[in-house]
Formats: sequence, structure tokens, C-alpha cells
Amino acid sequence: MSEPPGGPPSPAPLWTPLKLLSWTQGFFARSGVDAPRLTAELLLAHALGCDRVRLYLDFDKPLGEPELAAFRALVKRRAAGEPTAYLLGRKEFYGRPFRVDRRVLVPRPETELLVEAALPALPEGGAALDLCTGTGCIGITLALERPGARVTAVDLSPEALAVAKENAAALGAAVDLLQGDLFGPVPPEARFHVIASNPPYVPSGELPGLSREVRQEPALALDGGPDGLAVARRLVAEAPGRLLPGGALLVELHESHAEALPALCREAGFGRVELRRDLAGLPRFVVAVV
Repeated sequence: MSEPPGGPPSPAPLWTPLKLLSWTQGFFARSGVDAPRLTAELLLAHALGCDRVRLYLDFDKPLGEPELAAFRALVKRRAAGEPTAYLLGRKEFYGRPFRVDRRVLVPRPETELLVEAALPALPEGGAALDLCTGTGCIGITLALERPGARVTAVDLSPEALAVAKENAAALGAAVDLLQGDLFGPVPPEARFHVIASNPPYVPSGELPGLSREVRQEPALALDGGPDGLAVARRLVAEAPGRLLPGGALLVELHESHAEALPALCREAGFGRVELRRDLAGLPRFVVAVV
């Protein structure tokens, strides 16, 4: 972090929150960082251990060198492409803070739409299964929104499952967390009102073209095989036998799968299949009812 352009050299420049935010916003914009002002605010608040409102209440208060050093380190890492959520160590999902780091995919706001669609299908005292749980955001949210429900969450990655366990404990969610491949660790007799999943669905060939931020997320949570449907294909095929009568399967998808995934659901025997779109109008997930 250098002197602001046009200012006279100073042996000890006074960096205030307002000056830092202005400088960093411009730097992030030139570096191709999304939402440069918001990102600057989030990182500065994190470095100072305060909320974003406090930045503006103390906008003209000079920062000390330890605070500046902490902020500089965050700015460099973000400009190099490290996701903001990893730098903060958290990401809000459905109004709750979830711990995130390089072991897990960063929860997306669009996945909240899948949760909203799942809740009406999950009665009080019902049973839900979250496959490829990652941070646990889907399963934990279902458990907290339906406190009487029995929720099971599964992930192939032991590292991701460790994060999900931390989140469940921190948020006070009663979730049975299992390590394994899709339905593999789930008791064969278990049946569910809802099965929800945000599986890996990016076609392998598209991985190198993803943003530098997304490329830092776990490949295991992104790579859906040659056509992006390798995991979803297996999930959909087994799901009907794991659902109770009238139960619903909800699966997030790649926008190129808007026809292929619903077709797989129909082939698997689902009676009602609906493609849902996100707020931008893009295909986002499928709801299939047995």
C-alpha cells in the first residue's frame, strides 16, 4: 500500500478508514475484484475487529501500524484472487454465519432458493437428507428451520465434513453427519421426505475457464465429470427408492443441464419434475417429486 496518487511524500502517512477505503476501492477495481467497495469494507472491518458501520463512525481516526499490516495482508491476498469468504473465514447463508475455508465450497446466495423450495416439503418431525453437504449449509439450515426434523448430511470429503461439524456445533443444529459417497453411508432402510443436494456439476473441460476465485475452491466440489452430470446421474437414479411417497428431490444444476437433468429425473421414475430458475432467470435447480 503506497501513498495516494498526487499527495506529497510523508515519512508517516496518516491512514484513516475513509482514506483506506477510497484507496483500496480503486486498487481492487484495477485488479478486477468484484464489488470493490464492499470488499474493501468487509476486509477493513475484519482487520479492525469491528462491523462496517463502525468504519464510518470512526472514519477519520488514524490506524496504527499493526492494524495497517493486517489490512495490507488481506488486500494482497484478495487482489491475488483468494475469495473474500476465505479471508473472512465465514459466509452468511440464510441469515446465519457459516465457517468457510479452503476445505469447502463457498455457499452461494442462489442455493438459498433451493432451501426455500425444500422447506414446504419437509414437515415437522420429517426426515431430510443433504448430499454433498460441504459447509453443511443446506442440511443445517433445514434442521434449524424445522427443529423437529431428522436431518442427515453426507460428504465424500472428510475435510469438508469437519467444517460441517464445526458449523453444526456453532449454530446449535442437530444434524447426523456421515462421511462417504452419496447414499453409501446412509442406512439402507432410511427414507426421507426431502433429499437436497448441491453436487459437483461443472463439466471438467470448463474448470480452467472458471474465475480465479472459483478455481481456488475444492475441485472435488466442482468437477462433475466430462458432461458435468457424473454425480447427479448416480444421485437421481437412486433417489426414488430413498424417498417416502410424495417425497421431493431437489438438485442444483449447471445452466447447461436445464434439459438433461429434468430428463434424467423423468427416466428415474419421478412423477412431477420442475425446473426452477434463480432471480437472474437462469436455470438453478430441479424439484422432482415421486
